[in-house]
Amino acid sequence: MKNLQDLLTESSRRHSHLCPRQVLGVRMALAAVNALELELPSRKKNLLVIAETDGCFVDGLEVAAGVSAGHRTLRIEDYGKVAATFVKVSSGEAIRLAPLSDVRLRAQLFVKDEPRHYFAQLHGYQLMPDQELFSFTPVTLEPTIEKIVSLPGLRVNCSVCNEEIINQREIVLQGSIYCRTCFGQGYYQEKSDSYSVALNVSHPVSS
Repeated sequence: MKNLQDLLTESSRRHSHLCPRQVLGVRMALAAVNALELELPSRKKNLLVIAETDGCFVDGLEVAAGVSAGHRTLRIEDYGKVAATFVKVSSGEAIRLAPLSDVRLRAQLFVKDEPRHYFAQLHGYQLMPDQELFSFTPVTLEPTIEKIVSLPGLRVNCSVCNEEIINQREIVLQGSIYCRTCFGQGYYQEKSDSYSVALNVSHPVSS
C-alpha cells in the first residue's frame, strides 16, 4: 500500500499541482477503507465509492482507493458536496464521510506559522487526525447495492427510442420498457422537432 505522500504525488500529476481538495480525497479514501477494514488496492471490486461532486476531489479518491468509473467501482451523484459514501460490496456495509463544518479553522491549528488560508488547508489536511477531518456516518443505500451493481449481461431495448439499455437501468411500466430519457427523466432534450415523445404518466414506477 502506498503512503500518503506517494498518493498525493500521484494525484497532483493529474493537475500539475496539489490542492486541498485532492488532499481531502486521498485522506477520506484512506480513512474510509480503514473504517471498513478493507485492504488496498482492492482487487476484487469489493469497494464501491459514491462521490457527491466531481473535480479534483475525485482524483484523490481514485488514486487512494483504486476505483474508477471504467471498473464500475466509482459513481458520481452530483450534490455539490465534498463528501463520499464507501461501500463494502460483499456485505453492503456503507459509511459516508464528509469534512467537518469547521475543518478549515481546524487546519490552521496544525500549521500555525502559515497565515495564508489556502496553504494552511493544503498542509493542515495532511497532518490532521481522521477524527479532526471527517464525520463518519453509517448509511443505508437507496437503491440497494444489488441494484446499483446490477447483474452483468442483461440487455433490453427501450420501447420508444429502441436504444439498448444495460445494467438494469430501464423503467418498466404496465409491461413496457423505457429508458430514463424517454420516460421524462433524462438530462437532455432533443432540439429537433422530428422526434418527440409524450408519455401520459403521472406517477412513474421503477422496476
